[in-house]
Amino acid sequence: MNRRLGIIVGVLAFVAAACLPLLSKVAPAIAGPYALSLARSIFVYLALAVSWDMLFRSGQVSFGIAGFFGLGIYGAAIAGISFGLAPWLSILAGGAFAALAAAVFGLVILRLRAIYFSITTLALAEIFRIIFHNGGDFTGGAEGLIMPSLFSNDDGALYWLALSGVAIALVASSWFARSKIRFALTAIRNNEIQAKSSGIGIYKYLMIAFVVSSFVQGIAGGIQLQSYGSAAPDDAFNANYTLLPLAMALLGGVYSTIGPVIGAILLGLASEGLKLRIPYGHLVVYGIIIVLVILFMPNGLYGLWLRGARRREGSRRGDKGDRSGGLGAGKAPLVAGDAGGPVAKEAPHA
Repeated sequence: MNRRLGIIVGVLAFVAAACLPLLSKVAPAIAGPYALSLARSIFVYLALAVSWDMLFRSGQVSFGIAGFFGLGIYGAAIAGISFGLAPWLSILAGGAFAALAAAVFGLVILRLRAIYFSITTLALAEIFRIIFHNGGDFTGGAEGLIMPSLFSNDDGALYWLALSGVAIALVASSWFARSKIRFALTAIRNNEIQAKSSGIGIYKYLMIAFVVSSFVQGIAGGIQLQSYGSAAPDDAFNANYTLLPLAMALLGGVYSTIGPVIGAILLGLASEGLKLRIPYGHLVVYGIIIVLVILFMPNGLYGLWLRGARRREGSRRGDKGDRSGGLGAGKAPLVAGDAGGPVAKEAPHA
């Protein structure tokens, strides 16, 4: 996709999404309370999916999304209740708390690789849940903490608040994609030894990715708290907040900003129907989706579209060569992925 066209389409889509609450009186079916509540839920998962992909671009698979999301919820709740911070500041405090925890634990766990890193992040999420479950009056214990909603349950205002969380995630992801961080993470993912020999600070860039992605997850947690007004350990650290964003990113396409957005919208809408039909079995469906995507569509929907676009471009060049009768006429250029590998080892620009 042309970068300029992608930016224009993205801005128009964001503006259209921002105007959705204004249609509540004209078209309540698509902008009523239920629709806005569903959109808010999708926005939170979208931010989590994008943030997960930011770290995944380094090749590190984190299962700790729910852990840092829950830290954001509790960080915002404690900042508002115990320290009297304003609601807006408490959301930032939740993000800062998650980022601080990522920086501290990252000193150790970022030296792990592959399955060892993944298992450790999964264990961290459970450790956080147990700590806050047994935190006494400070954390509310098993019942959690109650905090008044920022906008007194104003659906339109809460929708815009969730959309602002999406904006933060997209800006952070785009920064990764358009800075030298992208090249560093791609080099680490492809060959860490070679990247290190090229002078890339492995630990430095992994720490940046881990802390920034955790900050976004903490911000999403703070926004979730303001939307529902409660922080309970079993809800804040629920496995849904790990499994569903991961499935969204894989379905839409990894190593990009656009892919997790596509997956979040599609799977977010589908998940609502799954919860209504199989309330206690929808997580199994998410797991099946992850397995199928990894086996048969490892680059996701966006990667599949990119591959098709490259093939079409190659065909057009071949047809042009046939008509001109030039050297190499009729031979389409080899498309990345034709040799049996993934579409591209380089992270997409979008």
